[in-house]
Amino acid sequence: MKIIDLYIIKKYLGTFGFMLGLLTIIVLIIDVQAKAPRIESNGFTVGEFLVDFYPYWIINLVITFMSILVFISVIFFTSRIANNTEIVAIISSGASFHRFARPYLITSGFIAVIALLINHFVLPLANIKKNELEPYTYNAKSREEFTGNAEISTQLSKTEYIFIKSYNKKEKRGSGFVYQKLDKNRKLIYQLIANEFYWVKEKKHFILTSYLEKTINSDQTEKLGNGDSMTKSFGHPPEELFPDVLLGQNKTTPELIKFIDREKEKGNANLNSYLNELYQRTSMPLSVIILTFLGLSLSSQKKRGGLGVNLAIGIALAFVFVFSFEVLKVVSENKTLTPLLAMWLPNLVFGPVALYLYFKRANQ
Repeated sequence: MKIIDLYIIKKYLGTFGFMLGLLTIIVLIIDVQAKAPRIESNGFTVGEFLVDFYPYWIINLVITFMSILVFISVIFFTSRIANNTEIVAIISSGASFHRFARPYLITSGFIAVIALLINHFVLPLANIKKNELEPYTYNAKSREEFTGNAEISTQLSKTEYIFIKSYNKKEKRGSGFVYQKLDKNRKLIYQLIANEFYWVKEKKHFILTSYLEKTINSDQTEKLGNGDSMTKSFGHPPEELFPDVLLGQNKTTPELIKFIDREKEKGNANLNSYLNELYQRTSMPLSVIILTFLGLSLSSQKKRGGLGVNLAIGIALAFVFVFSFEVLKVVSENKTLTPLLAMWLPNLVFGPVALYLYFKRANQ
């Protein structure tokens, strides 16, 4: 059986590698052609993006569609060996279906572990590079959300707030700055207003210009102060003080967990997008094992219609599975489902189905 194990593992990895390479080339060509006009209209060249953007974009693409690739690969090569009656010969030699399935478990487990490591530690680093340039592939309206000016309000702690009339995330500067601190009774005790402010990366602090500060004492008297400029540090860089939807993608899992815990301490209740990112990093790779056994169960018998029918069923189920994650993200962000349940629901649905079909096939 060791020879057969190696044969199946080579078939699995070979088919998966071929599918992976084929998908990457096709999608890359289509994406470059579609985005080239926007890239060039923003002052970049396609060559610059091929070096500085697309290598990191491809890592994201591969992880996103890995479950689909695994499922289709398993169905493709298993259907072929089933149509060649190779599975019948292996079972007839005295091996059980469970023993036949062992190399599927080994290979899918190996791919799942690699995907877990990439998801938790490598992909966030790739996303930092990808997300720096990705806004320049959007249309003007969408790009403005990431590179233009926007009104911002954020909560630093349960008693501290910042309001900004206009802030540019790219330049890390803005105007109409207001910082307020409240006491335990929710009454204002300190306020700082500045016409303009900007972040100094080297010194890790903000500089506020034309500022006015007001301190309200316990006897309700006020102390006023003003000046041309002052430095102010709020303990974190602007990316974390004024986070956007991409921040969670850019952090490794330990960093993301610390960020979520810190936001909870501040009293931020809008964390579902970050929690979705956290839980999906584990649930998606583990789905590789589930879809491997689902594919094995569906394609290990010779059927009328052969490979074509199996592939049609496999592609349909794989896309339903993967894109259900995207739908459930939206549902979770609207607080209809908890992030943990939303990101594990596809596995909770497809897992029992895969087990049922697997044992049904094993007992035939």
